[in-house]
Amino acid sequence: MSHGPAPWQQSNWDWRAAGNFIGGGAGGGLIVFTAFCGAQGPALAALLLSGLALIGCGLLCVCLELGRPLRALHVFFNPRTSWMTREAITATLLVPVGMAAATGLPGFVWVAAALAIAFVYCQSRMLQAARGIPAWREPLLSPLIVLTGLVEGGGAFFLTDGLHHAGTEPLLVLFGTLVLARVLVWLAYRRRIGAIADPRALAALVAPGRALQLLGTVLPLALVALPVVVALSGQAVSTAAAMAGFAAWITGACLKYALVTRAGFNQGFSLAHLPVRGVRP
Repeated sequence: MSHGPAPWQQSNWDWRAAGNFIGGGAGGGLIVFTAFCGAQGPALAALLLSGLALIGCGLLCVCLELGRPLRALHVFFNPRTSWMTREAITATLLVPVGMAAATGLPGFVWVAAALAIAFVYCQSRMLQAARGIPAWREPLLSPLIVLTGLVEGGGAFFLTDGLHHAGTEPLLVLFGTLVLARVLVWLAYRRRIGAIADPRALAALVAPGRALQLLGTVLPLALVALPVVVALSGQAVSTAAAMAGFAAWITGACLKYALVTRAGFNQGFSLAHLPVRGVRP
């Protein structure tokens, strides 16, 4: 790739970086939903450990991206200015707290939920800190990433409801509210970057954005509202919630993948005044 004055796509973050955002967001969101579901015993432990495992898989993707993995500890050296450092520190705190919560220690599940939200927030600011990439520096990207992570976690929670049976009607309403909030922020974000992002970046977001609106919003909301309109058995409600969770989860993951790997075009550069030999500026 020739790095001339025209915008070009960043190549530092690839599918492994996207894997960190996908796994970390879903894991953090799952821990938050677990805190609100009131599960106890094996169900609580399974949900929390699953959330930590998703976060761990995301961080493993980052380790695979490093050319020199032994230098990974350098990420902890700059907490004052680096959101990546803050993400790493938050994850380091979240793991033991989440493990303690999984054993049933009182109050730790809420601390784990707070750290999970902080972790997802740090991830959202990591992208926004890339000031040279218009699609990433937009302020609305941060709430979009946070909401997408919570929706992904809620999707994973309801997708596995048949195993833990911890889903409740208020949580389903919360999930639907987050799905709706996500698409509203997405539409506002897409409108804001329309005038500043490279056309290739905008084109890369067309398909995942459409999927987010139809499969990731309309379908889940219809499935969530179905038990209100039609009298369904408990098993049918659980199946509808699982389908809604899967649709919301997979479309959010696809959007994150496109944002990180395909929409990362920088703004290029321009020289307002070119030097001319023998002519004073």
